[in-house]
Amino acid sequence: MTWLYWLAGSASLGLLVYLAYALLRAEEF
Repeated sequence: MTWLYWLAGSASLGLLVYLAYALLRAEEF
């Protein structure tokens, strides 16, 4: 079940990076 933890961590990390990127893009405008 290790792959499940890896998948969850990867998904949450990707979402966090996406949110940070969206925030940076929003600050430009």
